[in-house]
Amino acid sequence: MNRKQLTLLIVLGVVLSGLGWVAWQKQKAPYTESKAKMGSLVLTNFPLNDVEQIVINQPKATLTLAKRNDVWVVKDRGDYPANFANIRDLIIKFSELKVAAPKTVAPSRLPMLELVPPDKGPGTQIDFKDKSGKLIQSVLLGAKSMRDAPGGGDPYGGGASANGRYVMVGGDIARVALVTEPFNNADAKPDEWLNKEWFKVERHKSISVVTTNATNNWKLFRETDSGEWKLADSKAGETLDHGKSGVVTTSFGYPSFADVATNSNPAAAGFDPPAVNAIIETFDGFTYTMKLGAKSGEENYHFQFNVAGNFPKERIAGKDEKPEDKARLDKEYADSVTKREEKLKTEQAFGKWTYLVSKFTIDPFLKTRADLLADKKEEPKPVPAGPPGAGALDPLAPSLSSPAPPPALPPPPPSPLKK
Repeated sequence: MNRKQLTLLIVLGVVLSGLGWVAWQKQKAPYTESKAKMGSLVLTNFPLNDVEQIVINQPKATLTLAKRNDVWVVKDRGDYPANFANIRDLIIKFSELKVAAPKTVAPSRLPMLELVPPDKGPGTQIDFKDKSGKLIQSVLLGAKSMRDAPGGGDPYGGGASANGRYVMVGGDIARVALVTEPFNNADAKPDEWLNKEWFKVERHKSISVVTTNATNNWKLFRETDSGEWKLADSKAGETLDHGKSGVVTTSFGYPSFADVATNSNPAAAGFDPPAVNAIIETFDGFTYTMKLGAKSGEENYHFQFNVAGNFPKERIAGKDEKPEDKARLDKEYADSVTKREEKLKTEQAFGKWTYLVSKFTIDPFLKTRADLLADKKEEPKPVPAGPPGAGALDPLAPSLSSPAPPPALPPPPPSPLKK
């Protein structure tokens, strides 16, 4: 190899090395060094007590939670009271959230981590705002980190479970990190943020149902708290089946609902007129009036209710009540009235919305009068009469269809006498 060829090879090597260095720099340039430090707070200086609005944005849904007169509400459900425990849990989790592993990524890799805003990709963006609506902090939740079940699989079908999630703070690619909280409930689903403790019926006294078909109307009542339930205006042959009516006499002891209706127009919701009207009275002086409207979807019905209360202020003293007991009993009664008035005020506040309630919950009001009655026993069939002139059959006599008995044998001849 001559000098000219050697020089050419050296120049070619330098050029190739330069091109390789440029290509490496181009590949490295999009990556941004992470500012997150392992174990540090994801949200530094997060003023959790200033948060009065939370907006959750997902690709096909948006949810807004806000404070109204010191009460958290779900704005997307007509300012219906929110489940404060869920909101508090979310805010505290973010205030204490720590970096499990900082991630240095390039913009081209963000879709792989699902760290793309919901208007362009699959990310879930959560904005924390103050009372005036000013943004305090914004966090983008990306893909979940999944952990396989021990032993290669859960024999009960559990499979892999989420043990973390990728997050990006404020749209800053330098603040991408993996955290150990999967945020499984941070979704823009209004029904999951509602306070579903609305009302509760206790100590049922009477239950009446009125429908568009008068023959199906009915009323159950009892005279004492432990008395037997009876069917009002029972007719001849009608007997209340206490096994069948058991689900009715405990109705709405622990009620729940699926969602708050977004369209409460009387005609659209089926309240013009309602399909069923029900009234429950209690021994504590509460009267619950309920209306059942049209069906919504496969299992839910539109539902409305209101509650009234009648609580005598004065206690009726017992016939043989001792003077030394009067003050104590009067105070106990006054305390009970105060509690009932507080319960009334709380439950009345929930009466201005229209709800979607499952058929399982309102099934007692869908029962007809016949559904509550004991099954009628079949009357015994009369015994058929015998042939003409035979008179009544003797029950102990053999059946007419039985074969005739064989004729009696003649007596044996007398034995000969021995001489």
